[in-house]
Amino acid sequence: MSMSTRHPALALSAICLAALLFGLEISSVPIILPVLEAQLQAGFQDLQWTMNAYTIACTTVLMATGTLADRYGRRRVFEISVLAFGVASLLCGLAPQMPALIVARFAQGMAGGAMFICSIAILSHQFPEGRARARAFAVWGVVAGIGLGFGPVVGGAIVALASWHWVFLVHAPLALLTLGLIRIGVAESRDPRAQTQRLDMAGIATLTLAVLGLSWLITQGESLGWASPAALGLLALTALSLAVFVAVERRHPHPMFDFSVFRIRDFSGAILGCVGMNCSYWPFMVYLPLYFTAGLGWDTPATGLALLVYTVPFLVMPPIAQWLLLRWQARTVIPAGLFTIGLGFALMKVGSSFAGLGGWTVLPGALVAGIGLGLTTTPATNMTTSSVPAERAGMASGMDVSARLITLALHIALMGGVLVAGIAAALQEALAGGLHAPQLRALAERLASGDLAGAQPLAHSLSGSEVSASVLQAAVIDGFGTVMLFGAVAVWLTAAASWAVLRRPRGARAAEPCKA
Repeated sequence: MSMSTRHPALALSAICLAALLFGLEISSVPIILPVLEAQLQAGFQDLQWTMNAYTIACTTVLMATGTLADRYGRRRVFEISVLAFGVASLLCGLAPQMPALIVARFAQGMAGGAMFICSIAILSHQFPEGRARARAFAVWGVVAGIGLGFGPVVGGAIVALASWHWVFLVHAPLALLTLGLIRIGVAESRDPRAQTQRLDMAGIATLTLAVLGLSWLITQGESLGWASPAALGLLALTALSLAVFVAVERRHPHPMFDFSVFRIRDFSGAILGCVGMNCSYWPFMVYLPLYFTAGLGWDTPATGLALLVYTVPFLVMPPIAQWLLLRWQARTVIPAGLFTIGLGFALMKVGSSFAGLGGWTVLPGALVAGIGLGLTTTPATNMTTSSVPAERAGMASGMDVSARLITLALHIALMGGVLVAGIAAALQEALAGGLHAPQLRALAERLASGDLAGAQPLAHSLSGSEVSASVLQAAVIDGFGTVMLFGAVAVWLTAAASWAVLRRPRGARAAEPCKA
């Protein structure tokens, strides 16, 4: 229920600026990972946790934020989250060491997740239907694309002109501007039924433990030993947390994760679209800069420009996706977009086999993957909120973004494991089996972190012979080829699942009409 008329144009500006902040924070940080490795002596797992601390933290607040926004007011919670994001960004920029940066990134992730979930719920509330809704989501998609598409260039330029600290510090003044626009333009809204609902703390705690436990197991399992008591105990704790979460949500009178909405085919198909993007395109965004720097030897500015090919299509595709929705509907566009992402990854895999011709060989595939992302994002986001009752927009948005970020956190860890395993396999072949498994993994992790200079003397000390930089770079490229293949298979499987859920049997009426 709206508390004031306010100004829709200014409200859209505030929502879009928040999306810009969120997008910049995702795509500008991967470009500085090699810089963090050099200046803060970050290891491969440190770099993984720099990204994963943000995504896991998002999942700890998403469900609570949706419920709190429905209860206490979406604008109020939006304001608090934007302010917290600005403060956390300052803490990231002032961090003196990697542990402090990872902790600050966790705080930033909590604020960013809350900010993003509120912005989608407010967008759905202020533009509930018709052409105005379609235009608002298209504009939102374009602005989000600017942040995501130009983030690598912005990050690279900041590092070149100032330092990595300002990649984070720049968010503080932008957060203040967003707060001003919220105060002027956003109308307050809430779900009247949420006033009597108690916060689902048990669900929040168990979901957080499950995601954190699984991410930790994927990241640390090899070093712990998969059959060690520590790893098995962590696996048991993760499984127990997940089982308790499902049981709690099924019995809670007002669950934050309402499993009943999965009976709505449009909602379930859209969630699969969100999962597909975040088991392929977005986790690979973390590692792609390392392909250009460690595998090809490019500098930060050149890497930032190359990443534009991967990210800029997201900027231009949302209006085209909106036009396709009018002709073919989301149940066709979403699976087609996911399939296109997979095609892009397959082309990158082929292109990486010809890296000797130059780094440009992966760029056609990167472009196709970006086009597929642009085709998928806006329809999937729009459908998750439009396919459920308007008063539950906060809950639906929470489930949407939770699915994205849980999948993203897990696949950042999974892709890291695949990358290290792929590099280790290439080294095993190149060095003719001269190293034991722990030595291979140590060398592979050093290469995966982008530390080619440190990997060369390590390879010499482990193997007892000189190992050329070209051999190490070739191993990095082979490892990335394995990751590209993994991304293609993962997103194609999700595309097939999404198509199966969204398709309508001939002659049957849809249980829930598509409003996207």
